[in-house]
Amino acid sequence: MPETIKIEDVAPGVAVVTLNRPDAANSLNTKMGEELLHAWSHLAARSDLRCAVLAGEGRHFCAGADLKERNGMSDQAWSAQHEIFEAMIRAQLSVPVPVIAAVNGAAVGGGCEMTLACDFAYAGEGARFGLPEVGLGIMPGLGGTQLLRRAVGERRAVELLTTGRLFTAAEALDYGLVNEVTAPDGLMGTVLEVAGTIASKAPLSVRALKSVVREGAAMHLAEAMDLELSHYNRLFKTQDRREGVAAFNEKRTAQFGGA
Repeated sequence: MPETIKIEDVAPGVAVVTLNRPDAANSLNTKMGEELLHAWSHLAARSDLRCAVLAGEGRHFCAGADLKERNGMSDQAWSAQHEIFEAMIRAQLSVPVPVIAAVNGAAVGGGCEMTLACDFAYAGEGARFGLPEVGLGIMPGLGGTQLLRRAVGERRAVELLTTGRLFTAAEALDYGLVNEVTAPDGLMGTVLEVAGTIASKAPLSVRALKSVVREGAAMHLAEAMDLELSHYNRLFKTQDRREGVAAFNEKRTAQFGGA
């Protein structure tokens, strides 16, 4: 059983991964990195998974790396730990279905990077975000510089990264880092409703959409449109497409089987 995270299937096709070190503001230690690496790898291999949610237990999402664990750590030990964290974030990015962040409290440093590595995010009104590594003599190393730039634009990203300042949920919404801000007690309900909606859609379509949006971002437009078309041509031959059209005409809810 995991010690630092919880994994729960809360609805058909919907899994919630919860960071579970509330007494340490869910800070990221070596054990959590190992357990998240295993969790994301396992979830990525599940054919029944249609959406995942990443949340934090208690008052905070994740306050970043556990600096108490890192205090006095040798350069070699620091590097070995970071290799685990690197594998963890790549495993999260490799999950083929949408991953939604449900952010309460602090999402700072590695916690902000895990939020950015999700496909989109919702935040409670009291959430706080930031990448303050510049004040520690380092910089984000889990994709934070690149993912932040993609989310908020280059000029805003450089400002936030070089000042290291924290910013509010309302600012995160304005910058484009989160999709919606809710009352804290309504956060998980909102996120799970969205996850349930995604889980009700054609799963092959959902996976293709995530793949095309992610991969197409690094391509020239003509290449990206060809990628889109290749997935479209595959999808219209599926049983789920036939089911979707039939359900529309028969005025009933489609029952997608992923084939």
